[in-house]
Amino acid sequence: MQGFQGKIVVVTGAGGGMGRAYARAFARRGARLALNDWDAQALEETVGLVGGDGATEVHAAAFDVGDRDAVYAFAAAVREQFGNAHVIINNAGIEGSARPVWATEDTDFERVMRINFFGVVHGTRAFLPQLLENGEGAIVNISSVFGLMGTPNCADY
Repeated sequence: MQGFQGKIVVVTGAGGGMGRAYARAFARRGARLALNDWDAQALEETVGLVGGDGATEVHAAAFDVGDRDAVYAFAAAVREQFGNAHVIINNAGIEGSARPVWATEDTDFERVMRINFFGVVHGTRAFLPQLLENGEGAIVNISSVFGLMGTPNCADY
């Protein structure tokens, strides 16, 4: 892929932090953006910022990436509005409960896995057919160093 001008870049977790930074960087490079976050207000703030960075075409949708059907609907909406995506950045993620394993509820483990693991699976599977049709593209799955090493009181993460 040569440059990002006019390319469709999808960023989950774009309401703040690294996701917002990715969205802004791609906006400055002329990409058309498809942005997601569960926090509608934070997502709207990002949409305003990327407009100032030069983005002229932005599709934004607030939903939880742990919701498979919502992710697939997002992929379909992006395709309908822009065409096939070129870059998918699976960035959305949450922290764990910050408790030791014996004090962590099953629901905490399930919530972290639904968003941090299945959110990436859903994003990849929903958009991969579009990248394959293009014959080019990239999937970037963002992680934390804590996904590689154990830390005290982070059992569910």
